[in-house]
Parts: sequence; C-alpha cells; structure tokens
Amino acid sequence: MLSARDAAPLPDWLDHLAASRLPALDGLAKAIREDQHAVVQGITTPFNSGVNEGRITDLKLQKRIMAGRAGVPLLRHRVILMAGLRRSYP
Repeated sequence: MLSARDAAPLPDWLDHLAASRLPALDGLAKAIREDQHAVVQGITTPFNSGVNEGRITDLKLQKRIMAGRAGVPLLRHRVILMAGLRRSYP
C-alpha cells in the first residue's frame, strides 16, 4: 500500500487484522478505523513531515544534553550548528 500509494486494500487489511484474534492487532485496527480518513490521506499524498520531525528531535536532544547548563543563546547556537551538519550529511 505504501510504496504504491494505493489505499484501496486498507479496509480488507483492517478486516484481516480484526479477524486475527490478537487483542493488540484488533486494537490497532480499531484505532486506524477511527481516523481512517487521515490514514488514507497519509498513504495517498506525497507530503510528509519527516524533515520537521528530525529538526524537533535534534532540538529535544540538545535540550536533554545541556539540561540547564547554559541559556538560550548557547542552545540556539548548538541547534544552528546541528542544522548545518544535517544539510551536509543526508
């Protein structure tokens, strides 16, 4: 489904998950059905938020590393350096 960006098999796949009799997979199927429209949009559109998620992860990592050791100016400087490294190493 994901590589072809075709959401047509999604309902059958969800039925198969629900019929598996495993509580975790049944719960997953129910959760996906509750927001099925968003899941279909995520499968069929070429847009994603991967770059933004990566930047947020970098920022959170820097905050945890520094943990009150310095103020906002140093944090800003380190985040800018990290963004520069991300651009040069894909």
